[in-house]
This record gives sequence, C-alpha cells and structure tokens, in this order.
Amino acid sequence: MNQNIKRTIVITSVITLLPMLIGMFLWNRLPEQIPTHFGLDGQPDSWSDRTFAVFFLPCIPAVIHILCILVTSIDPKGKNISPRVYNAILWINPVISLFVSSTMYSYALGYVSSVNTIICTLSGILFIVIGNYLPKCRQNYTVGIRLPWTLADEDNWNRTHRLAGPLWMAGGLVILLAGIFGISPGVVTVAVLAVMVLVPSIYSYMLYRQKQN
Repeated sequence: MNQNIKRTIVITSVITLLPMLIGMFLWNRLPEQIPTHFGLDGQPDSWSDRTFAVFFLPCIPAVIHILCILVTSIDPKGKNISPRVYNAILWINPVISLFVSSTMYSYALGYVSSVNTIICTLSGILFIVIGNYLPKCRQNYTVGIRLPWTLADEDNWNRTHRLAGPLWMAGGLVILLAGIFGISPGVVTVAVLAVMVLVPSIYSYMLYRQKQN
C-alpha cells in the first residue's frame, strides 16, 4: 500500500467521523430528539436521542468504511481494482456520513422542511459517479456487480458492467432531476433503483444461460 493510499485512508476516516465534531459544535442548538430516518415523502418517520444521533450514528459509516478497506485488502483479485476505483471506494462512506448528518442537523434546526431534494441530489450525483466507474471495474470480489455468473466468467463480468455503467449514469440523472423539480422524488428513486439493479442482473443471467445452451 503506497503512501498516497495510506494518506487517503487517514483523511477519509477522519472525515467520516467529522459529524461528531459538527454535532458537538451545534449541541446547544440541537433539540433533544433528532430525526434519524425519513420516508418517501421526505418527512421523518423515526427519531433518536441527541446523544445517540451525534456520537453513535457516525460510527456506523466509520465501521463500514473500515470493513471496506479490510475486505478489499484480502480480496484474492484485489490487484484488479485500479487506484482510481479504490479511491472512489474510500470516499463513498465519508460523503454519505457528511450527507446524512447534514440532513439530520438541517431538519432538526428547521433549515429544511423536506429532505427529498437533498437526498435525490446527492443520490443522483453518487449514482452518476458510480456508473462512470462501473465499466472500468475489472473482475474482483469486492467492487461491482458481484453475481455468481459475473464472478465465474470474465466476459460476463465485462459485458454486464458495460451495460450497467451507462444505465446507472442515466438512472442517477433521472433521480437528480426528480429531486430538483420535485417530481415524486421518493417514488422515482425507488423505481429507478429497482431498474438499475434488476436490468444488469437479468442481463447477466441471460448471458450465462446462453453459454449453457
């Protein structure tokens, strides 16, 4: 592991836990109960104690961040993960951590009345970025569309990811626009996500069946 990667791991780990410091800074302004989950309508449907929201919730993406690093390091095909893709992996959890905490704090302080626009904007951008990287992912056990058929056949993996890349970018754009224009963003996000997951999976299975016949 080179020095740049080690530096990125340290920086991203610190950023993942940054919401704790933000919460401590806002502590006296935050209410005792903070929304920690939002429904499809953009309204909170679950609340948590301020202490839990500020000090414990950021630990969840931090643990996932560490697990991603560990799993990637022991991947038998880890050498197939390019430095650019690996850097993208390292930045996903910090971004999500900051996004989730900012959304919770903003709603709790009354800065926003619905979080759909915020959620769809970030989700859309995230899916566009992931879609851009998918065709560049070589076969591995950590990153990408890891199905029995893609992992067993490199050609299946490559063709599935070449399909999924543009599809995820298009899906991300639709989600982004739904959030900006307020077109049933929650419902649109769920529907588009279903298409983004099912279409590559079905396509991969069809390729597998063709080779079996």
